[in-house]
Amino acid sequence: MEITNHPTLGKQIDEEVTFTFEGMPLTVQKGKTVAAALMTHRVRKLGVSRKLIQPRGLFCANGRCCSCFMTIDGKEHVRSCMTLVQNGMNVLQNNSDPNVRK
Repeated sequence: MEITNHPTLGKQIDEEVTFTFEGMPLTVQKGKTVAAALMTHRVRKLGVSRKLIQPRGLFCANGRCCSCFMTIDGKEHVRSCMTLVQNGMNVLQNNSDPNVRK
């Protein structure tokens, strides 16, 4: 559910951006973080934990934890709760340790 016309703030941003998640194109309102954009499309699994091999999702939503790490435009372990979605962005789940030898 999104607020498109707030009673106090007025009309919200109606410009849309398109990005891909795991090869699937998604469209959301401009100004959302990657994590919020995925939650809008009912995507809850953002990756897999290293130790217990269990699904990870959005936890703190303010950049303090490591739960929302994703691969964004080829960069591994990017905080999706702090990264604004942009047109043409490519987002992948983070299912392993980063490749530090790149």
